[in-house]
Amino acid sequence: MTDTPSTFTLLRRERNDALNLTVEEYVHSATGAQHIHLACDNSENVFLVALRTVPEDSTGVAHILEHTALCGSQRFPVRDPFFMMTRRSLNTFMNAFTSPDWTAYPFASQNKKDFNNLLDVYLDAVFFATLDPLDFAQEGHRLDFQESGNSDSPLVFKGVVYNEMKGAMSSVPSQLWQKLCSHLFPTATYHHNSGGEPEHIPDLEYADLQAFYRQHYHPSNATFMTYGDIPAAEHQQAFEAKALQHFDALDKTIQVNPEKRLHSPIRVEDAYPLEAEDEDTNNKTHIVMGWLLGKVTDLESALESHLLAMILLDNSASPLQRALEQTDLGQAPSPLCGLEDSQFEMSFVCGLEGCGEDDTRKVEALILDTLQEVADKGVPLEDIESALHQLELAQREIGGDGFPYGLQLIMMALTAATHRGDPIAQLDLELALQGLRKKIQQPDFIQNLVQQSLLENTHRVTLTLRPDSQLNTRAQKAEQTRLANIKASLNEADYQSIIDQAQALDARQQQKDDETILPKVEINDIPEHMAYIAGTHETLGQYPLCSYAAGTNGLVYQQLVVHLPELSAEQLQLLTVYSISLTEVGHADLDYLAAQQRQAKTVGSISARVSIRSNGTDTQFTDGYLIISAKALAQNANACAQLMYDTFIQARFDEGPRLQELMAQFRARREQSVTGNGHALAMAAATAGMSPSAKVNHQLSGLAGIAHAIELDESNRDEQHLRAFSENLQALHQRLLNAPRQLLVVGESEPLPDYKDILQKVWQENPPAEAKALTFNPVNECIREGWVTNTQVNFCAKAYPTVASDHPDAAVLTVLAGILRNGYLHRVIREQGGAYGGGASQDSNSGAFRFFSYRDPRLTETLADFDASIDWLLNSEIEPEDIEQAILGVVSSIDKPGSPAGEAKQTYHAELFGRTREKREQFRQRVLEVSGPDLKRVAAQYLQADNASIAVVAPKSANRELEQLGLKVKTL
Repeated sequence: MTDTPSTFTLLRRERNDALNLTVEEYVHSATGAQHIHLACDNSENVFLVALRTVPEDSTGVAHILEHTALCGSQRFPVRDPFFMMTRRSLNTFMNAFTSPDWTAYPFASQNKKDFNNLLDVYLDAVFFATLDPLDFAQEGHRLDFQESGNSDSPLVFKGVVYNEMKGAMSSVPSQLWQKLCSHLFPTATYHHNSGGEPEHIPDLEYADLQAFYRQHYHPSNATFMTYGDIPAAEHQQAFEAKALQHFDALDKTIQVNPEKRLHSPIRVEDAYPLEAEDEDTNNKTHIVMGWLLGKVTDLESALESHLLAMILLDNSASPLQRALEQTDLGQAPSPLCGLEDSQFEMSFVCGLEGCGEDDTRKVEALILDTLQEVADKGVPLEDIESALHQLELAQREIGGDGFPYGLQLIMMALTAATHRGDPIAQLDLELALQGLRKKIQQPDFIQNLVQQSLLENTHRVTLTLRPDSQLNTRAQKAEQTRLANIKASLNEADYQSIIDQAQALDARQQQKDDETILPKVEINDIPEHMAYIAGTHETLGQYPLCSYAAGTNGLVYQQLVVHLPELSAEQLQLLTVYSISLTEVGHADLDYLAAQQRQAKTVGSISARVSIRSNGTDTQFTDGYLIISAKALAQNANACAQLMYDTFIQARFDEGPRLQELMAQFRARREQSVTGNGHALAMAAATAGMSPSAKVNHQLSGLAGIAHAIELDESNRDEQHLRAFSENLQALHQRLLNAPRQLLVVGESEPLPDYKDILQKVWQENPPAEAKALTFNPVNECIREGWVTNTQVNFCAKAYPTVASDHPDAAVLTVLAGILRNGYLHRVIREQGGAYGGGASQDSNSGAFRFFSYRDPRLTETLADFDASIDWLLNSEIEPEDIEQAILGVVSSIDKPGSPAGEAKQTYHAELFGRTREKREQFRQRVLEVSGPDLKRVAAQYLQADNASIAVVAPKSANRELEQLGLKVKTL
């Protein structure tokens, strides 16, 4: 073990056997900076530095600072070192986050040279940021003329964060949460929107940003967190040499203070904008109740609150969830339902969406009566034990399929560290869970918890958020008036200053920085081969079985994979609805409530999804599967297998009211997904005419799928339609029961033979004989669509038909996307255009090359920029350095590790669709061999204007612009 440097003091070291790592806590002697190191045998090393950031207004100062700090620093005085490093690196993760009370800068890499490169850049960015006023103008906000350089045109607000938050706050759940927090926290920092309210962002002065940086971005206010096989001492030597030696202790402690408690519950009412003035506002009100609970640093209290939330809301059989789902007072339970534990003091929220404006007291009564019933009668001990089982499973599971696993662990401990709690205890809940197991044996434990935490808790807010079809119009007029008043107060010198700033910013955005001052990895740093986990293929009775031995920390993962048979067009359209319903309805003699209780006792989760992809050789040849997945603790492997069998074989779709509830909830969630996922939905729509898999994806999961969900929900309110819907799902289920099946199991190597025996006993009957597989007609159609919905920003997409993954040009097109993003699109769409994001990608499954923008204030201009990027590429010299950077980006995404179970499942499903190890290695090798002439050739060959399809998600106010572009306007 490497000795701790003299500048750091080891406070404690504890072994965590459940996570197979050792947790070490250090303090920096001079500044008091905290370092938490998770030492383990994992080459994917993770770094994060977090600063406590406690804003006192909604100008978005912490958020804008997060962006601006990454725009140049003392040792790396280039305009955009963060984005430059994303393409000079083999990182498996790079980002920055702003939460309500901290800002964090994390990255991960499997390559030690790359890790140290990124560490240099991150430390300098955080502690020695340049904070150029032009970067503040670009990333935060600025005044400019609508026609830049023309002082006769109106003034407008511009800025990346300004537009990002316009998009973010278009989401009704985001507005709902922010308005609830403003009343739950009348004095604390959570009263404000840390991301920034678009109305208040222009109030932030550059001097305010500098002052906030000096006060908050200091080692005394920082927590360093690391994970992996690099020793803590090595990290600390770098921290000291690159940053900490230049600082003394800060004479101020930054912290969140406890909220002053309300002495009696309050009711408040507010509004959210409904875009169309003629849209019906009936039954579109959100009604939620929120309670302020205890401190998140009190581990015992936090676990009790988690247990209480799970008992009340975990599944459809949970008492409060059941009441919210079955009532006629709303369309669906609120997306805010649950426990919020990322803030200093936790909050519990529940409620309904799709309510009448005058139903507040009825909803309140429903919730309080349900809670009173639980307080009076309690809940069965087995339901409490099921909730505790879920907590234990969550503690044991090794993640890593979204974030790197090490970063997931760091994030689990971060809130406790931020608020000076015990991050080590947060990572090892076993002792606390043992205490909780004893408490639940007390007959009145849950009753008292409900009584004290909720019913007798006077810090309670009931929020009614009603739709207002005039709100957006009034807000836009207020902004226009504000800008007009500002313009009226300006003189000629002020006009010239605005023009000068715009020209200076444009020159800065156009300048070519000396990238050689930044560290980098090179092609020869890339491993020769990609990692591969091999499975074992065998026949279990009559069932094909694939098994993988993986380090799953005592969990078992099972899947039933059903080859999709020939279906009618109507049945195909129902596949997504069927898959989300399958594990939410009853089976055999159990109604859906009893089925939900069985699931909670048995598994961590059980779900179904549909996977439809091309075969890699021909994008017009498409295959598909229904996949039912479950995970459980090892001791529940048999019960898990039996549950999966009963769920599929004996599912029942005869509970009409349940199906009606599920469709209402499904519709609500899909509608809410648009503002956060608009770019992906626009790309799916743009590619829908290029291959069968793309068309089906758009129909099932895309904008057309959302429109279908709305239509189904509306029609199912009629009893006759609901009955027909139930019969159609049952008929589809029968078709799938007669389709071929196979099994997948992933678990630790030692019990793997036992898992196979269990599966063989459960799946004894012979599977159906080969049925005619689902086939699709070829697709070749030009799409030009504009989808209007409730948003303040645009999501633009343009797509061109290309090739499948096995074609040699697929690798070239994948690298081309990086070249266009790095060399042109990022600058023009994000920096100059003000969109939160923009880029390009090759989708070899759909056989399409796609351009996109995200939370974009522009529409027509962005579509023109997509075209201009192609001209730029064809008429510019592509530097070898640029090609290398694009290749590095592609390879790092290919080689990005997942969780042990996730990697096994990913390999299995790739091979299910013919993507063998050899084919994936071949694709990777082709990426490494891409040349400049290749890039120009494929751009000229595939990205031809006549073949382009366009789809845009836009606000309803953009109707005229969409029509002028020749797009068919559709309304969600």
